[in-house]
Amino acid sequence: MLRSTKGFFLIEMLLSLSALLMLSLFLLPLLIVLREQTRQLELESKARQLVYEELQMKLISNRTNSNYTSILNGVEYQISWKNTVVADQKEVCVRIEKNSFLPETDICELLE
Repeated sequence: MLRSTKGFFLIEMLLSLSALLMLSLFLLPLLIVLREQTRQLELESKARQLVYEELQMKLISNRTNSNYTSILNGVEYQISWKNTVVADQKEVCVRIEKNSFLPETDICELLE
């Protein structure tokens, strides 16, 4: 006669838990790396936005070039103006300071 099986046997349950553990051990480091890359892209995007805003303010108001530091969401952005050797153009650079999570990053654009 057929037996009534209600639920898992112990071996089947251990096998399914070990498969779940193996999958999590494989996918967890990938998730951590993906999260770090997402954070880096967010910071670079914010730095590009600051460069664009700085260039727009220079074109609109023609104010003097000044170097300053801005702290947004706990991240320090250093905004600086530089002279280039080509046709005496001005260049604005935004530097994201190195911290325990992120490397130091520079983003620069020329004023045209």
